Amino acid sequence: MLDVIKKHLQGVSLFKDLSEEELQPVVAISQMRIYKARSFVFMQGDTLDRVFFIHSGKVKIHKIDAGGKEQIVSVLQAGEMFPHAGFFRKGTYPAHAEILETAELIVTPIADFEAILIKYPELCIKLFKVLGEKIIDLQNRLEEQILHDTYEQIIMLLLRLCQSNGVPINDGYKITTHFTNRELANMIGTSRETMNRTINRLRKKELISIDQDGYFLISPDKLRKEII
Repeated sequence: MLDVIKKHLQGVSLFKDLSEEELQPVVAISQMRIYKARSFVFMQGDTLDRVFFIHSGKVKIHKIDAGGKEQIVSVLQAGEMFPHAGFFRKGTYPAHAEILETAELIVTPIADFEAILIKYPELCIKLFKVLGEKIIDLQNRLEEQILHDTYEQIIMLLLRLCQSNGVPINDGYKITTHFTNRELANMIGTSRETMNRTINRLRKKELISIDQDGYFLISPDKLRKEII
């Protein structure tokens, strides 16, 4: 099983440049678990004690506000880790982690992993770079909400999904996760009705389309021209 975990961890971006000797301590403290679709890895408010690395499948990170409304933070896939807020702090998980597609996850105790980070500075630096990218992403999202109207925010969301949940196809991207209009709306805090109208508007203008399997096909260059 340890060899299987090692092989899986080598596919995670955080560890891909580590030697086997450097990776071995992480392998030794980790376990592989399979989670079925619609199950929860953890719930918002659970004790924060583990970090997860995705080998396969997709995980939705979302929060529920005081009014019971869902706010989707991100949809993560193979090669990514979560929660990013899990290191060097005590407390509880800040959001729910729900499995969208049956997933193989590598589970690592945070306390043990932090000890390894301290021992291997190069791994710690790589982690800080990953966290830095997440901070920039959150800053960009905040800027979108402050400086752009809802129509432009939806366009920026679709452009962001090209990078986080898309694959290149022809002269654009195919979003490889099925998102409902409600889920898309919950990502930026708008209504499902507003999302419906905007998606239909973008389709009529031939800026986006949907293939026979229900996946979004997006031409980023065309979409960017819609942003003032």
